[in-house]
Amino acid sequence: MEEMDGFKVILLGVVFNPKTKKILIGRRKKDPYIKNLTWAFPGGQYDSNEELDSTLKKKIKLKTGLKVENLGNIFSKTYPEDRKLLAIYYLCEATGGKEKAANDFTELKWVTPKDLKEYFTTSFHPKLKEYIEGLVH
Repeated sequence: MEEMDGFKVILLGVVFNPKTKKILIGRRKKDPYIKNLTWAFPGGQYDSNEELDSTLKKKIKLKTGLKVENLGNIFSKTYPEDRKLLAIYYLCEATGGKEKAANDFTELKWVTPKDLKEYFTTSFHPKLKEYIEGLVH
């Protein structure tokens, strides 16, 4: 994984469907960094040979089969489970492709922002949760 000043950087897409008001999440196989992680936002490790936007779109397509439009950075955080892991979250919207779980995702599911906390077994930052729940208002 790419290291930036000691951080492992991952880019994650909060893929929102404005018509259904739902968010796309994927069930993970064994996560190498956070032991109890089961469901996650699609994305992956940053590739320093590419732009952030290109890496984000490539990783989401690889795991979900969907092409997305990046609507902008919405949140960044480290994890209590691993302080060297830096996650950068982007709001995205699916623009094409064929939905199919792949790579380290075994299943995809569209859930309401309110139901996200039922799927996330690891720390779900209150500010990120508040932002996502605000998308439906």
